[in-house]
Amino acid sequence: MASNRELFQKLLSDLASSGEVVRLGGGLKRIEDQHRKGKLTARERIDYLLDPGSRFLEVGLFAGDNLYNDEGGCPSGGVVTGIGYVSGRQCVVVANDATVKAGAWFPIAAKKNLRAQELAMENRLPIIYLVDSAGVYLPMQAEVFADKEHFGRIFRNNARMSADGIVQIAAIMGSCVAGGAYLPIMSDEALIVEGTGSVFLAGSFLVKSSIGEDIDNETLGGAVTHSEISGVTDNKYPDDRSCLDAIRKKMSLLGRPESAGFDRITAVDPAKSSDELYDVLPVDRIKPYDMREVIERWVDGSDFQEYKPDYGKSLLCGTARVEGWAVGIVANQRKMVKSGKGEMQMGGVIYSDSADKAARFIMNCNQRKIPLVFLQDVSGFMVGSRAEHGGIIKDGAKMVAAMANSVVPKFTFLVGNSYGAGNYAMCGKAYDPRLIYALPTAQMAVMSGASAAKTLLQIQVASLKAKGQALTPEAEQALLREITERYDNQLSPYYAAARLWVDGVVDPLEVRKIISMGIEAADHSPITKRYNVGVIQT
Repeated sequence: MASNRELFQKLLSDLASSGEVVRLGGGLKRIEDQHRKGKLTARERIDYLLDPGSRFLEVGLFAGDNLYNDEGGCPSGGVVTGIGYVSGRQCVVVANDATVKAGAWFPIAAKKNLRAQELAMENRLPIIYLVDSAGVYLPMQAEVFADKEHFGRIFRNNARMSADGIVQIAAIMGSCVAGGAYLPIMSDEALIVEGTGSVFLAGSFLVKSSIGEDIDNETLGGAVTHSEISGVTDNKYPDDRSCLDAIRKKMSLLGRPESAGFDRITAVDPAKSSDELYDVLPVDRIKPYDMREVIERWVDGSDFQEYKPDYGKSLLCGTARVEGWAVGIVANQRKMVKSGKGEMQMGGVIYSDSADKAARFIMNCNQRKIPLVFLQDVSGFMVGSRAEHGGIIKDGAKMVAAMANSVVPKFTFLVGNSYGAGNYAMCGKAYDPRLIYALPTAQMAVMSGASAAKTLLQIQVASLKAKGQALTPEAEQALLREITERYDNQLSPYYAAARLWVDGVVDPLEVRKIISMGIEAADHSPITKRYNVGVIQT
């Protein structure tokens, strides 16, 4: 049988190969088309813009994966987004990928752009838009145009960010059409590239059909028109690189950001080798393991100061440092533990005592201004008469209230299972983690695949019996296999990443970087709200 490391390397190989395909966007032919027009691709623009050798944290790489196959696909949602460094300043970068349907806005593209703006607003980071888009993808306009979290929300956010003093710089490097024209023009500064950049509410064909005017796109809304006649754009540049150089200079002149005051000292590597994560973290979701061994390979010096280590053992709570930043960690323990009352407790399950401990720990971190990191490998809360009589709902509610009302930034990683209400209590997407990433070993759903498949099978069998139909044992097994395969596909971390339920799927060795860059981003945004848990169950 293959070793755990070999199985893990297979997952990482799949991750790498999937990422390579997505990063090609619309494919080599369309990349060549961009180059023939004298344009860089979205990823080339970002690479040129960012400080050489600096880190870039991509957000939403797998957005749109397998969502629009009937439409020819929409790799990475047709837009590249992430957090990087320009002239030494951390910022959010958004670049339309014109190799994917000419950068048209699919529903997932709007969602991904809103996610990027959310990162900028929550962390008060400057945001740079590299615009090259044909506008809304018309065949799907009903899913992207009119609702609260649709396309229009982007321009609302432009206005809100400007009012809040969050810097926005836009470069029009290709098409910028219709409603999308407002995004760069509602930014603090709007630059445009000569010959390739254009911005107008209606292109020449629509102008001709609407009012009979015969005019070309360059005269209608090109760089000369808007920099010399209309004043819509602030300056024009001969090519992509000179425009990106100008952005770098502007970023170098920004005033010093405020600080939330999160504590950081000199970083040290974990004492235990991070590479050993491939051995200690089981690929098999059923196998137990000691989450401490995982934590100690992510934190500085492998030094994890545990909170109440002998109480509520199915959750590990404690403080540590990651790349020098002080953090509070809440993690599911996946091995069987024994409570102080002598009760054996299953790994990955939240019990009353562990929920009680976690709630208190979360409140302490808020009191001490320590960012929180949640490591999910959770099957859910304990069920049964003993748990109900012991007040599991009350204690779970206390934990959720303490976590949901946190004012310190939260970061979530799906290490393994993420099932049911356990996902919520451990700061799932609905609870506003600043960043949320999944490892290739992660699974997310209401319940495990085996449990769900059997439940769904029972429902279908009962429905058929009610109609006077019966399944043979062979047919029942075939149906179970079909249901299991369909449900297992929905458990995949890539299924979650395609829908932006998580920001991406990453190698375990990336976790330290994500936490560090995330807290650095959050440190730009001082905490102004007092921590208040409201009416809490006791």
